[in-house]
Parts: sequence; C-alpha cells; structure tokens
Amino acid sequence: MSTKARVYISIGSNIDRKRYLTSALDALASWFEHLMISPVFESESVGFDGSPFYNLVVGIDTDWSVGELSRRFKQLEADNGRHREAPKFSARTLDLDILTYDDMVGEIDGVELPRQEILSNAFVLWPLAEVAPDTRHPVCGQPYRQLWQAYTSDQKLWPVDFIWQGRVISQAL
Repeated sequence: MSTKARVYISIGSNIDRKRYLTSALDALASWFEHLMISPVFESESVGFDGSPFYNLVVGIDTDWSVGELSRRFKQLEADNGRHREAPKFSARTLDLDILTYDDMVGEIDGVELPRQEILSNAFVLWPLAEVAPDTRHPVCGQPYRQLWQAYTSDQKLWPVDFIWQGRVISQAL
C-alpha cells in the first residue's frame, strides 16, 4: 500500500468569487476523501489593478503525482473559464496552485516546490497558517504559524463569510 502525500493548495478567484471557489471545492471533494479547509480571505489584487480576490488554502492527502495534480488543476481552471493566454497578473475566474507536496523541494513535473509566494504573499501565508499551523516550511524549517506571526507587509486581507455545502468555512471578523 502506498503512502499518501500531504499537499496544500492555494485557491483564488476575483471574478464571481463564491461561484468559482465553490466549484473548486466541489471538484476537490469529489476527488479526495477529506479536505482541510482554511478560512476564506478577501484581499486586494497584487501586481495589477483589479477587483479584490477571495483566497483560501486546502490540504489534501493523495497518491496522485505532482504532475497529475497540476494537469487536473489546469483542466479544472479551464473548465471554469480560466484563459491561459491572459497576462500573469490579471483577473481570473479560478487559480489553483500546489504550494507544497510533502517536503519536496525543487522542480517536480514542471512545478516549483515549495511555491515561492508562501513566504511573500499574505493571501497565501495566512490561510496556510490557519490550516497547517504546526507544519514546517520544507526549506526554512519554520512552522507556518510562526512565519505568519513574523510576517511584515502592507498587503491587506480579511476573513469573509463563506458557506460551502451548508458548512460555515469562515466568518468575517
């Protein structure tokens, strides 16, 4: 029997946000047994002038490879109206990124692990610290809770009310 990898995924949207986050969560729930879901945060767009994003992090256990996850996520984004030819910093219906895959480091199946933006973007680090507070970053070795407590940036984000499948995922402060 193979051991499953613990994977953390960043999910974001700034177009019809509730619809597309719900679509992503529904797909993940159909593929994986148990989802560890962070609160949903609203944040200003980073890198371009656009509508605010909703972001969250989901943890899963899977025996799918990094490449298989990446292919499935790209297909899910496309199925939800994501256009790959759009500029990197632009509005999007759905964005799924593999943040970590166990403790893997380096380029695996075309995916750089761990994802760099864990340490640089509040909209990734705060929800990751909420869903995996004691998990250690595979490179710097610090727990995500500690990294979030030490984080300094002027990026603004805040928890929002979000209900999925009748379950309260998060509430505004």
